Amino acid sequence: MTDFDPGTTPQARPARTFAEVEDALLSRWPETRLEPSLDRIAAFTELLGDPQRAYQVVHLTGTNGKTSTARMIDLLLRSLDLRTGRFTSPHVEKMSERISIDGAPLSDEAFVRAFNDVAPYTHLVDADQPHPLSFFETVVGMAFAVFADTPVDVAVVEVGMGGSWDATNVADGDVAVVLPVTMDHAAYLGDSSTAIAEEKAGIIKPGSTVVLASQEDAVAEVLLRRAAEVGATVVAEGVDFGVVTRAPAVGGQVVTLRGLRGTYSELFLPLYGAHQAQNAAVALAAVEALAGDRPLDDDLVRAAFGETTSPGRLEIVRRSPTILLDAAHNPAGAEATAAALEDSFTFSPVIGVIGVMADKDLDGLLAAFEPHLAHLVCTRNSTPRSLPARALYQAAVPIFGEDRVTVAADLAEAIDAAAALAEAGEAGSGSIGSGAVLVTGSVVTVGEARVLLGGPK
Repeated sequence: MTDFDPGTTPQARPARTFAEVEDALLSRWPETRLEPSLDRIAAFTELLGDPQRAYQVVHLTGTNGKTSTARMIDLLLRSLDLRTGRFTSPHVEKMSERISIDGAPLSDEAFVRAFNDVAPYTHLVDADQPHPLSFFETVVGMAFAVFADTPVDVAVVEVGMGGSWDATNVADGDVAVVLPVTMDHAAYLGDSSTAIAEEKAGIIKPGSTVVLASQEDAVAEVLLRRAAEVGATVVAEGVDFGVVTRAPAVGGQVVTLRGLRGTYSELFLPLYGAHQAQNAAVALAAVEALAGDRPLDDDLVRAAFGETTSPGRLEIVRRSPTILLDAAHNPAGAEATAAALEDSFTFSPVIGVIGVMADKDLDGLLAAFEPHLAHLVCTRNSTPRSLPARALYQAAVPIFGEDRVTVAADLAEAIDAAAALAEAGEAGSGSIGSGAVLVTGSVVTVGEARVLLGGPK
């Protein structure tokens, strides 16, 4: 149980400001505190009139790439003149980013209204359930209600963690997207990729279409078995769709994608890395699956991909020296980011600034980055879950060597120190002015850096 008392929280009266809504939501169980049940969210959405059943749903799970893929799906759906809602998590800078209508996050005023509309029902659920609604469950309910009230034609919904017991899973996805499944959140989801796949497979519902990104054989077996059990149709990367070609280009890459109904050639995608090309192929297949026999116009697909953004995913926010932000927080994500650095940029040296959560696979993350970073500045973000900078430094020294690691007490100091090293070319390679800074390790670290640096310039 918890010491949460719904009668004494800011929810006892309507919120007037965005800050009051933040306080009310953050007074609830955090996203990292889980109790595997859909009972609370099901009771909540039932009181709200089951808004998640008022529109089609594209539901996404997987270890990495969900938010970028969701943003691409959103753009492609809007190119078909469909009104969209998008739910993603966690947010980079501001809580309201999690709920978007037609690609735009809710305004402060709309976020306050959305909260006040559902707040009375949160009290009823809290009083009736063994545990109160969590922060995440409450925001999911807000999103589903906003999408129904708008109303949207399609909701693009990213799981928070896992699948079967994720609060978003009260929605039945018409299309279930499963991006590559690797190890992450092992304490919550399981200690093997197949155990994690079993949990993520829960979003595959009877009669749905499953868009399956390339997977390890054992993971694919788990997902295909679930699809067969519930009578879902599977389209798989490498068999039914995929990346035909890709080449780095100024500002991103040029890709040719094979979709379910045709090939789309020479598309400019303003994101970096082979993993983003794969995400684009998955997004295209998901929209084609939802559209059925409705063809996608080549020019509209080209325009949609050309407008794609993904904040905090190899995002350039400064020049002289170049500062990139990337939210990689597990070994697979770090490997994809490192490969994209080598593939798309010629910076030398690259100086890393890293702040991670204490529950992550730290050694795996550091080992993935080590060959690609000339120097590492260890720091922390502002959340209690963040690993202390000194502990991070102590873990990094055996991997990078003592002469390639320094420690900074806070993120601003770390970025300044890394920028100085990058500009001077003082990390053993490169010339003056040719270096760059990569801020990474956590979505929270990247979000705080984005605020400090004022966003892209």
